[in-house]
Amino acid sequence: MARVLVPLAEGFEEIEAVTVIDLLRRAGIDVCIARAGPDSDSSRPGPSRSLPGAELVVGSHGIAVQADARIAEVDEADFEMIVLPGGMPGAAHLKNDARLVEMLRRASARGGYVAAICAAPSVLAHAGILDGRAATSFPGFLDAQSTPGLQLSMAPVVIDGRIITSRGPGTAIDFALTLIEMLVGGRVRGEIESRLQRPQPAALPA
Repeated sequence: MARVLVPLAEGFEEIEAVTVIDLLRRAGIDVCIARAGPDSDSSRPGPSRSLPGAELVVGSHGIAVQADARIAEVDEADFEMIVLPGGMPGAAHLKNDARLVEMLRRASARGGYVAAICAAPSVLAHAGILDGRAATSFPGFLDAQSTPGLQLSMAPVVIDGRIITSRGPGTAIDFALTLIEMLVGGRVRGEIESRLQRPQPAALPA
């Protein structure tokens, strides 16, 4: 079974996180949600908004998601893919988590998949993973001037080798379906997509 790590930090974008987690799990992929960011050190108590015995991470619109672990408790080598949801200040907290940044570097160096959406591709750029690569993001979060060789795209989802990036909440389903296809194939992607009842593009008038 494919395994995916989804780090969440306070202020993440809920649509992006929940869409990825939900659709990947529907596809039979094992998803581990790991609390990341400045308050994720295992020596610190959980956030004041957590329930007893739970590890809640609160998104940018006040929706809480329960994590399975803290980032310090997982090994990136156990996962085929790491996926970063965007949102602010969630993406900034991910960028400032030195442990997570090193995990991304190691995962990319060993040929694992790394994926990010919205503001989170800036975390990949910060880690040096987007140097000389094609990528996309929410407007303003990637800068070709500060990332050597970056080929900035306006496409909804960009695949460059084992790096997958996407633009924002409106592209979250396309992003998640692409991740499914990369991990378990086009047949499973098609099965999951067919259940979503997504509208087909309207035919242009003759």
